This record gives sequence, C-alpha cells and structure tokens, in this order.
Amino acid sequence: MRILIVDNNVELCEVLREFFETQEDLTVVGEAHDGERALCMIEDLEPDVVLLDITMPYLDGLGVLERLNTLNISKRPRIIVLTAFGKDDLISRMTDLGVDYFILKPFHLEVLAERVRQFSCCTDMVEGMQEKANSMSRTSTELSITRLLHKMGVPPHYKGFAYLREAVMMCVGEGYMGGGLTKEMYPALAQKFATTAGGVEAAIRNAVIAAWENGNTDYIRNLCGPHWSDKIPTNSLIIAKMVEEVHAS
Repeated sequence: MRILIVDNNVELCEVLREFFETQEDLTVVGEAHDGERALCMIEDLEPDVVLLDITMPYLDGLGVLERLNTLNISKRPRIIVLTAFGKDDLISRMTDLGVDYFILKPFHLEVLAERVRQFSCCTDMVEGMQEKANSMSRTSTELSITRLLHKMGVPPHYKGFAYLREAVMMCVGEGYMGGGLTKEMYPALAQKFATTAGGVEAAIRNAVIAAWENGNTDYIRNLCGPHWSDKIPTNSLIIAKMVEEVHAS
C-alpha cells in the first residue's frame, strides 16, 4: 500500500517514514508539509492512503479535503486524519468531506499501521463485493426473464427470444422507454446484435406471434390484461408487461 504523509511536523514525518520502512506491505511514496504541496503530490503520485494533518501552512487539512475532488486522479485515496483536536463539529465536517478514519495524537505506530491496512483492504473488499453484487443481480434478472419467456412459450430458437430478453433487461436497468421503442430501443438492440432496427422489430414480432399461436396463450392473456384477450399483443405491450412482472418478482 502506497502512503503519502501530509504533516507540517518534519520530525513526525521522519519517524513515520522510518517506521513504515520496517513494514513490508506499506511504502511511503512522499511527504508534504503544507496543503498546497499535498494536493500536487496526491495528483502526481496517486497514493492509496493519505495520512493528513489538519493544522498546516498555506492550506490546512480541511482545505485539502475540500479540493480533493477537483484533482485529476483515477481513484480517490483513503484519508486517515492525524489530529490533536477532537472537536465534534470539526470531525463532523471532515466526515462529510470523505475522511475514512481519525487518529488522535499521540498514537502508537503499530495501531496506525493496522488502521492503514484495515481501511485499504476495506476499499478493495467493498469494491469487489459491489462488482460481484452487480454481476449476480444481472444474472438473477436475466434468469427471471428467461423463465418468463419460457412460461409464455416463446420459441428459444427464434432470434426474437434473445432480442426480447435483452429489451426487458434494458428496461429493468434503465426504465421502460415507452414511445422511444422504435427510436431508441430497436436501434440499440440492432447495434448490440449486429443487425438492423427493422430486423429487431420483425424478429420480436414473430416471436410474440409464435408464442400467442402455439405457446401459453392463457398466460399471455393474463399477463397483458382482459382487454387483450382476443388479439395478439403489441411488442411494446409485451415488453412493458414483462418488465412489470420482473419487478413484481
């Protein structure tokens, strides 16, 4: 883990640097003794963790936090504030600005190292869990839509089967497009499947007709409502009702 030390106490910086040199998994990539220099080094070095003092010349720690989001960096570092002040209003303000942890001076070096490890690992864990959760959510939704298509009796070998599934996935994730079906969804599907918008519309229509004529017509009637009991539902209605069913499940 790459650490940037930001503190106007030169002696403390030296102590921290020497201590971290004894830790195989922690590396000091730089030191800054004022806020302006700290911002430049964060942008240039992109550390994993910033140990930040509050009282500094030119720009204090609060100013660093306020300007952190304006930097051209690929990933925001974890911020651990080293402070001799424990005022509730100051801590509340810094928390709002994204501080991850506070350590009151004086502190034990071993405790500081452990907190650096904990919060750096926490970042990777949270990001990994979020990515996994998103992937699992998409897979679960896709399986629900596939089961729904089978229940309706849409032939799985029809191109419209895949187009319908992706159309419903798009609506579940981004909201139903309604009147934008022809102008937005069909072109988007055409680009994804390397075909034309007209081809997508026709394939979905053929799949809906096949399900109505040879599939589970009663289920499709119940899905679409009584006013569609005697006629084949439109592409738009089928997609909208499938989205409602997925949300309901």
